[in-house]
Amino acid sequence: MEGCCQLSSWIQCFVLFWQMCCDCCLLGKVMKEMSLPCDKNLPVSHQCGVVSQTCCLEEASGSKNPVDPKCEFDCPVSCPLVSSTSDINECLMGLSDCRAGERCINTEGSFRCQREVSCGTGYELTDSNNCKDIDECETGIHNCGPQFNCQNTQGSFRCIPKAKCDNGFIQDALGNCIDINECVTLTNPCHRGQICVNSLGSYSCQRNSVNCGRGYHLSEDGSRCVDIDECKGSEEVCPGHACINQVGSYRCECATGYNFNSISRTCEDVNECRYYPGRLCAHKCENTLGSYKCSCTSGFKLANDGRNCDDVNECETNPCSQECANVYGSYQCYCRRGYQLSDIDGLTCEDIDECALPTGGHICTYRCRNTPGSFTCICPAEGYTLATNGRSCQDIDECAAGSHTCTANESCFNIQGGFRCLSFDCPNNYKSARIQGSDTIRCSKSCQPNDIACVLDPIHSVSHTFISLPTFREFVKPEEIVFLRTTVPVYSSYQFGGYDVRFDILEGNVENAFDIIKRVESGRFLGVVRQVKPLVGPVETVLKLSMRNLSSHGDAGQNIINVHVFVSAFWF
Repeated sequence: MEGCCQLSSWIQCFVLFWQMCCDCCLLGKVMKEMSLPCDKNLPVSHQCGVVSQTCCLEEASGSKNPVDPKCEFDCPVSCPLVSSTSDINECLMGLSDCRAGERCINTEGSFRCQREVSCGTGYELTDSNNCKDIDECETGIHNCGPQFNCQNTQGSFRCIPKAKCDNGFIQDALGNCIDINECVTLTNPCHRGQICVNSLGSYSCQRNSVNCGRGYHLSEDGSRCVDIDECKGSEEVCPGHACINQVGSYRCECATGYNFNSISRTCEDVNECRYYPGRLCAHKCENTLGSYKCSCTSGFKLANDGRNCDDVNECETNPCSQECANVYGSYQCYCRRGYQLSDIDGLTCEDIDECALPTGGHICTYRCRNTPGSFTCICPAEGYTLATNGRSCQDIDECAAGSHTCTANESCFNIQGGFRCLSFDCPNNYKSARIQGSDTIRCSKSCQPNDIACVLDPIHSVSHTFISLPTFREFVKPEEIVFLRTTVPVYSSYQFGGYDVRFDILEGNVENAFDIIKRVESGRFLGVVRQVKPLVGPVETVLKLSMRNLSSHGDAGQNIINVHVFVSAFWF
């Protein structure tokens, strides 16, 4: 178990050990089923033999779930050692030829060897389980620039400069040709008594005389070379930075935000924004000489730490004409009821003309008047008042309110949008009476004694009633407006002394807008006056209706009904 854990993670080791332990246990169960002795020597490891023998003995005792004391957990009974086709577990039986560093994995009818350690960078695992070098140059995964040739090496590659330097020069890592100081690199380049003098691409040997190199100058007596203190010279070699003298040279102690370039021997600014992207500033980073500066996008301001950005509450400056809601990094203007935000600047609230909307014609019953942020409904100047909902026009009942101008001899009849003062006089030999619960006045015949003409008059009664109608905006079917009820039964025999009823419109049918039909209701005849055509008010007319009772002997009597019709100029 410990050796396994050194090759892989603990979880992988646990699964592998658990698999092998269960295979060894099931090997013991198979031995018991084949009536083989439990202590039979098998070509397996010592630990596997102990597990196999333990499970074999527990199988003999009838245990349903063998537990291996070495495994310290229950082995699932579904873990097959031998498949239904009698597969041999070569890995368990020690019949594999896996090499050191490879793990044997049993397969159906065979096995395979798998490396337990990866090949490493620059190598790939082949189908034969060997590590093969990856040719980065051939596959094109190298990072050599256009001035270099790629040369493959075991596990890696090299970038070789294309340009060749002349004699006396050597190429640096960037492909540049640098002079070789032969006086330093060569051993005794000149004869005794000569000194070596380096030159660009070569060198020369001169008679031995004191010749100081760069960073040195001849001493006052001309006998030796002494160091030049470049930091104290007339020329400032490290402008803006500290200069530290060295033997034969110097270096600049660069201030914070600068790096020393050993080639140009100067302090160069460090672009912190490029080297540390997203780590210095919350929003935007701007490089400056020796430092950097943070800034914020629109809707934010730089925090006190100079790096983070705080949200700006734009609403404090009242940018909106009405209401303002601050959001993270911005703000949103919104309007009160009855206004809408301008599409031009998104700041100004413009009044909504509710009366001009597609539904404006249905907002108010009569007329709509737009007001800033709202609207007002208007009713006709006379006869109507605005309802409590502020939109509908409600008829004023002048008769009930007592605001009419009818005299004592006149009756007040309320109509839509007004009232009418009507006076009905009954003919001679007729008495007037108002029908209870209605506005109908009936004149019933009352003959004087011995008045034969009155008795023979076929008109039994003359009634006056009224109805107020609107101007229908949409007239799609006949409207039933007046109902004339009779006492004549429908099922009496007309031929044998029974009665029938005939209804007619005698006068006042303006534009033939009305008709009258007969139908049966509750076993009695009923006359129904209908409006069959639209009328645009104001219109006033009196429909003179006739209701004649007919018998087999002729007319049995007639009743006249005068319907005073008032059609309003409005639909409400």
